[in-house]
Amino acid sequence: MTNVLNEWAFIGVFFLLAPLLPSLPIAIAALISPRKPNAIKQATYECGLETVGDTWVQFKVQYYVFGLIFLVFDVEMVFLFPWALAYQQLDFFAFAAGLLFIFLLTDALFYAWGKNALEWS
Repeated sequence: MTNVLNEWAFIGVFFLLAPLLPSLPIAIAALISPRKPNAIKQATYECGLETVGDTWVQFKVQYYVFGLIFLVFDVEMVFLFPWALAYQQLDFFAFAAGLLFIFLLTDALFYAWGKNALEWS
């Protein structure tokens, strides 16, 4: 019984330390960081140019959706390129897994197309 408890002790220690590891550096930085705000430090900096107008501009969610769709299909190439290079040496399971991956991505493309996520209006 004690052997089982010793094995689970690591998980208990992990659950005790897990909240401390990210919060401790944040708390230390909040305590020892210098606080001397002035107008120049509080100004919005954007590519070395002075900002004109309001800096809090709302963007359409469609820009983000379009970017995420691009990212998904861009990352797809990272996985498909080695698969295509090793095409001659693949067994049936690897070939079927690649075809399933292509099918799922094609299905996602048609889903996004059907939801008009690719329309730029």
